Amino acid sequence: MVSLEAFIALQTQAQARWRARGESAVPRIEVGMDSSNQHAGAAATLQAVRDTIQRLGLQVAVGAVGCSGMCWAEPIVVITHPGEPSVSYGPVTATAAPGLVEDVLLRGDRRPDLALGVTGDQPLEGIAPFSQQPYFQAQRRWLLERCGVVDPEDIDHYLATGGYRALDKALSSMTPEGVIKELLDANLTGRGGANFPAGRKWDFLRTATATPKYMLCNADEGDPGAFVNRILLESDPHLILEGMIIGGWVTGASLGFVYIRDEYPVSVERVERAVQQARASGLLGEHVLGSDFSFDIQVVRGAGAYVCGEETGLIASIQDYRGMPRIKPPFPAQSGVFYKPTNVNNVETYACVPGILNNGGAWFAGVGTERNKGTKLFSLSGRVNRTCIVEVDLGTSIRTLLESCGGGLGEGHTLKGIQQGGPLGGIIPATWLDTPLDPANFSSEGTIMGSGGLIFLDERDCVIDMCKWLLTFDQDESCARCTTCRVGSMRMVDIMERMTAGQGAEEDLETMRHLSGVMQNANCVHGQFIPGPFTSTYKWFREEFESHIQERRCPAKVCSAMVEYVVQPEALADGHAEQLVALCPVGAIVRDEGSATILQHRCVRCGLCAQAAPEAVRLNDIRSYEPAVREVR
Repeated sequence: MVSLEAFIALQTQAQARWRARGESAVPRIEVGMDSSNQHAGAAATLQAVRDTIQRLGLQVAVGAVGCSGMCWAEPIVVITHPGEPSVSYGPVTATAAPGLVEDVLLRGDRRPDLALGVTGDQPLEGIAPFSQQPYFQAQRRWLLERCGVVDPEDIDHYLATGGYRALDKALSSMTPEGVIKELLDANLTGRGGANFPAGRKWDFLRTATATPKYMLCNADEGDPGAFVNRILLESDPHLILEGMIIGGWVTGASLGFVYIRDEYPVSVERVERAVQQARASGLLGEHVLGSDFSFDIQVVRGAGAYVCGEETGLIASIQDYRGMPRIKPPFPAQSGVFYKPTNVNNVETYACVPGILNNGGAWFAGVGTERNKGTKLFSLSGRVNRTCIVEVDLGTSIRTLLESCGGGLGEGHTLKGIQQGGPLGGIIPATWLDTPLDPANFSSEGTIMGSGGLIFLDERDCVIDMCKWLLTFDQDESCARCTTCRVGSMRMVDIMERMTAGQGAEEDLETMRHLSGVMQNANCVHGQFIPGPFTSTYKWFREEFESHIQERRCPAKVCSAMVEYVVQPEALADGHAEQLVALCPVGAIVRDEGSATILQHRCVRCGLCAQAAPEAVRLNDIRSYEPAVREVR
């Protein structure tokens, strides 16, 4: 392959800087500075590192990297001695940072007590390599290869590690038809949940006759519990831009939009910076890399509407209209942004493209399942010991993610279910643990895998209450254009509120099933999928519905209308009664002959009393008490 001269010049310069970085004679300290790390206090940690180095008068290079996916251990600090592999430490708070710097750089103490692992395959003074740890052994990190390793705000780091090589290959030695063939051979499907073949989508736009054409990147990641797009946006933004630029060349598009939710300010900042750097390097704008192809990208901030995750709602928002999905057809490939041909793909889908072009479609199709190929990003949260982001082959079991990557559940607790597919997905039972993660396995059971968010629940969680929360979110995020969705979702929420308040009736279940059928006539997938949380929860957790309706009891003791806190006088320690009285924010606890009593009609079930005196305050089902007590409430 003959590379474009402009690309060779960029790559040579970047590789020279990268080699100088690796061959430096001074130690290097880098702090993870994505949203997750910053939320954990990384900015203060970075400042503490700098202050300590200045105070000690050390010669140390200090910088920033993205997120490695080990969210449970943040803030993460990476220390590299000249000629040695990097060691990651975490969590390193601003208070712990000075001691870490002094121990590692002055005293030669590697601090294995705080170390997470060492890069490479060999241990370093008692610190195990990441390659031998369960969290990494279960993964195939194609998309996450640079995350937590490079500075996402330095384009040279991307170029020096193979970045934009796929774009150079496409422009210098491939045809648009050849690129599409590679995508089809790879069987790359949409990673946002729709699972439509990306190659076919690109071909639809390529053969469209109207101009101009547009490429859209849907970065409106709004699923609670899903943050797989954010790690790429903030830790390797050029990977997404490269996929979009290739798509623009293949389809004949002249402009791309990256639509990022407003709640991701760091993502917006990182992608905007990446666009500016790519433009300054000749990778965007007129005559990309000196070719006759011109393409540019703009970043658009969303306005906080979940429904803009649907492609036509996103398109409406870009055009400065209210984000409201419309009926299809026409599809965006015929009439999208400004009523011109448009392609819409998810962040992760675009990120897969450079690797496929560099290695071939057969390489990508060599992993995965029979129907769905490649790797997939998943975010693990909820009751897991390790909140994290992982990249695994499609077909990996849920159990592998939970036990190897997530570290299992808390000691003494039992998995109850997994909330998957975002708020339109539902809740699957613990019996799914050995089910391969493949969209086909979910769709065959009437639910969806979604974009990759997995929230693990145990016996302390009420699936009925979770179902109500999901439906409430879906109802609140409805654009309200069609009556089917607007009114149907309101009725479903009303019924779920009655159930969790101990006022449900058997006929409510039949009404919910009826509404689930009617809402299939909604204008867009948001309305059509809203019943998903109920249908899946009812399918696999019917006994909990029966407990709530027939017994007026919440087995998990979560639904506040069905439980009450009761003080056990014999278990109260000296002085606890006064503490409980002073602690209650609503004055529901009163002194009672040397003990304390909770006035149930005042209690708001906040649980502060049980936290303060867990041995003396018991949570009971209301049904175990006399009706007179319930009447007072």
